[in-house]
Amino acid sequence: MSFERYQSLVRELCQVIDLPDADSVLQRGNIEVEGFEVHLANFQNDPGAMYLNFHYGIVTAGRTMRVFRLLLEANLSVYAQDQAQLGLHADTGGIVLIVRVPMGDSITGAWLAETMTHYVEHGRYWRDNISNATDEMFAGICAGDYFWIRA
Repeated sequence: MSFERYQSLVRELCQVIDLPDADSVLQRGNIEVEGFEVHLANFQNDPGAMYLNFHYGIVTAGRTMRVFRLLLEANLSVYAQDQAQLGLHADTGGIVLIVRVPMGDSITGAWLAETMTHYVEHGRYWRDNISNATDEMFAGICAGDYFWIRA
């Protein structure tokens, strides 16, 4: 697997989602999916994988530690089955989901598009139920009411 495979997958993804300028996506390394920014990357120290970094939004001031705890719980209960991890971006305070995609033969542009749609649903859930929750709802979530965890 190599950078050429990564480029091929990005081009195929762009074709599937009717995005005409794949070269621009490869140059910038970013794509927007249903209002969420997704950064696409391939690294020299892991040439057989593509990384999808979903930016789910900024955590409201005063909630960072509690949201961080929820992120850790989600990593253990939801994302442990995937090659994905939720975290907080240290500089921006934003929630980031990092998904490692091994670039095997079964990975196609259509598969990437479906995967992005799947994780955008997760982002929408985080935004609507965690980030934008009222104080009362947020306090309930952080008190151990685990109805928010969805597999």
